Amino acid sequence: MAAPLFPVFIKLAERVCLVVGAGEIATAKIDSLLQSGARVLVVAPEAKTEVRELEESGRIIWERRKYQSSDLDGAFLAIAATSDTTVNHAVFTDAQRRGILCNAVDDPPNCDFYFPAVVRRGDLQIAISTAGESPAFAQKIRRALEDALDVHLGDWLAAIGKIRRDILAAYPASEARKLALHVLANDGARESTTCPGRESSHAPKGAAFRPAEQQSRSIAIHTVHTR
Repeated sequence: MAAPLFPVFIKLAERVCLVVGAGEIATAKIDSLLQSGARVLVVAPEAKTEVRELEESGRIIWERRKYQSSDLDGAFLAIAATSDTTVNHAVFTDAQRRGILCNAVDDPPNCDFYFPAVVRRGDLQIAISTAGESPAFAQKIRRALEDALDVHLGDWLAAIGKIRRDILAAYPASEARKLALHVLANDGARESTTCPGRESSHAPKGAAFRPAEQQSRSIAIHTVHTR
């Protein structure tokens, strides 16, 4: 049995990520990398229209040629997404020699990491992985979570995050402060009958989250003072 995967969220902003291939699958990977702020280098003789447009707009660099090992120079990670398994394996092997993380699409044995199915609500991200066993099943779980989680949850999280930073700045480290932060994330949230983000969608501009923030802040700060 293979060792379990180590779940981690990586900061890719301004880091060079190599994508070998520019077809349907590669396009989806390129989009994911761009969402994370990566600097994307694409190497492929031909490319889909979407990839050409990204290159024309300056969002990626596209080298119109076949892959060569020197393409890995300066790369933080690599993705092999061509229809040629020989090329994909070469990218993975070259990356292994250099200590660069690599994902060979649809080839689990030649992957250092996998792309999970992701549910996003602002800064909240839930990643689902099956270690390459069944991406379709991971997508099924993603859809279930998409249906279950309020679309405004990210807005609520941003409001709670602001209160948390205020508490951290105002009160010294202590068990009371630690408890207050847990109260903020749990009891404070349950005090409202609806997601604060949903309530704010109908509030006047500039008034978003104010009632929910005040309520949660009062509960959390009361905990700090009384413990």
